[in-house]
Amino acid sequence: MTPPPMHDPAELASSPDVDVVMSCRVRLARNVAGFPFVGRATHPQRREVLESVRAAVGTDEAALGLAGGRIAAEGQQGLAWLDMPALPKRDRQILFERHLVSKQFAEGDSPRAVAITRDERFSLMVNEEDHVRLQVLRTGNALRDAYETAIRVDDALAERIDFAFHPRFGYLTACPTNVGCGIRISVMVHLRALRATNEIEKVKRAAKELHLAVRGFHGEGSESLGDWFQISNQRTLGVSEPDLLEEFAGRIVPAVVAYEREARRILMDRQRTLLEDRVYRGIATLKSARMLGLDETMKLLSAVRLGACLGMLPAVSLDRLNALTIQLQPAHLRAAHPAVETEDDERTARARVCRAVLGEWPTA
Repeated sequence: MTPPPMHDPAELASSPDVDVVMSCRVRLARNVAGFPFVGRATHPQRREVLESVRAAVGTDEAALGLAGGRIAAEGQQGLAWLDMPALPKRDRQILFERHLVSKQFAEGDSPRAVAITRDERFSLMVNEEDHVRLQVLRTGNALRDAYETAIRVDDALAERIDFAFHPRFGYLTACPTNVGCGIRISVMVHLRALRATNEIEKVKRAAKELHLAVRGFHGEGSESLGDWFQISNQRTLGVSEPDLLEEFAGRIVPAVVAYEREARRILMDRQRTLLEDRVYRGIATLKSARMLGLDETMKLLSAVRLGACLGMLPAVSLDRLNALTIQLQPAHLRAAHPAVETEDDERTARARVCRAVLGEWPTA
């Protein structure tokens, strides 16, 4: 499996707030009525759920309400289904690194599969924590578009699958925090300046008060890599999907973007020389290093990305930097460089990719 770049340059160019919001996601959790939740289901029951959902979803993207949909036919690919237990470990890790499946889903051994569109803007996991987890991904801050697509797909699936629903509590899910409308809205944000000004903990505390989760680069259970954070809602019971969208897209995300931009302004006004030094040291290291670990690379890329957003590195392409955050992950490196076997091989390959990509750009 050798996936294409995740970030669409055209979509990035037309999306607002791309300096802070790298990507966004809308995810819906659903369960099939009449079956135990995945954690209580037997392997035969999970297999039955998988087969019934796969038959109901099919491969016709257009029938699911996906824009630009394709119908699978001879010599033509529509919605691609991947049987997770049959995939090599590295390919499952690639899907996780691209945020198309969760870590739990990638590592499990029970009957499960994922359906993915060719452009990777939509994926649907069967038998993750819930029977159905559908998600819509977009580059930049395009939450309303992602939301509208997710709702269209959900409506199409509801005509084919009897989802578990309670008239008082709403959609029934394995995790109590998803009961209700079962929606999670999230953004991947780059908060380098807030970290540099020691304001990131204040953001986390404020997020907790607003019933938001602040997680690392790979979501739940992960740490922040290079100042990228995933922010999502935690409240789904007693609120509607449109209300959650308006609160998140209309109030929360603009506030986070404004906080980060104000922190950048403060750094430029008060610590410009120090900031420039970190930016130029970062790109110099990436353009010359012979071995790079993942944590170090993500921190350096974070500094370079901030410099690019502030106009210090006008020749540096933001979409290429975003793509590098995925392409330099371990499984991606090993897929692109089959000779990589050891951790030192991986660090050497990562440095080689950085030199090849960043070496094309002048820095002054």
